[in-house]
Amino acid sequence: MKMKTIAIVDDDIYIGDMLEQVLKKEGYQTLRAYSGTEALLLFEHSRPSLILLDLMLPGLSGEEVLQKVSGIPIIVISAKVSVSDKVSLLLGGACDYLTKPFDIQELLARIQVQFRKQAAQDAGDRLAYEEIELDAQTHELRIGSQPVRVTRTEFAILKLLLQNPSQVVTRSVMLDRISADTPDCTENSLNVHISNLRRKLREAGGRDYIEAVWGIGFKLREKNQTDS
Repeated sequence: MKMKTIAIVDDDIYIGDMLEQVLKKEGYQTLRAYSGTEALLLFEHSRPSLILLDLMLPGLSGEEVLQKVSGIPIIVISAKVSVSDKVSLLLGGACDYLTKPFDIQELLARIQVQFRKQAAQDAGDRLAYEEIELDAQTHELRIGSQPVRVTRTEFAILKLLLQNPSQVVTRSVMLDRISADTPDCTENSLNVHISNLRRKLREAGGRDYIEAVWGIGFKLREKNQTDS
C-alpha cells in the first residue's frame, strides 16, 4: 500500500515539529510549509494525501489557502473557537476542524476517518465486471491489461451498465442517467454509440460484453452466454 503523505501548514515551528514527529511515527510521510504562499507553491509540485492547515499564517491566510486548494481533504487546526468560524470553514471546503490546543490521539483518529472516507470513495469510483475495469475518476478503461479508448458518451453508457451488472437498463433510463455527462446523446444516436462501444470491447476482449434486450434496452452479457 502506498504511504500516505500529510502536509503540515503551520508557522508555529514547535507545533509543526511535534506533528511531524508523531505522524512519521504513525507511518505517514510529511511535507512542511510555514506560510500560505509557501503552501500553494509546495502543492504545485507535490500533492499530499491530506493537509493539516493553520488559519493564522503569514502572507496568505489559511482561509485563502482553503479557497485555492481542491480535491485534497483539509483538516483545519486553529485557535478560533466560535461556532460561526467552524461553520464558515466547513462550508468553505474544510473536511474537519480541530481547536487548539488539541489532543494528538483525537487528531490521529480524525485523520484515519478522512482516509477511510477517501478509500470508500476511491472504491466507488472503480467498477469492474469480469475482465472489464473502469475508473470513473480518471476515466480509464481496461479489459484485462489492455487499455481501451472510448468516447465520453461510450464511457457513460458502460459506467451505467457496470453500476447495474445484473439488470436490463431501459433506453429511457439510460438516456436520462447519462444526460448530465453526455447531453449530445439522443434516442436516435444511442444505437450508434452502443454499437461502437460493443465493437471496441469486442476487439479488446475477444467477445461481446453488451447485449440488446429486444424492445427494452441493454444489459451486460455473461461470459458463458452464447454470442448471437
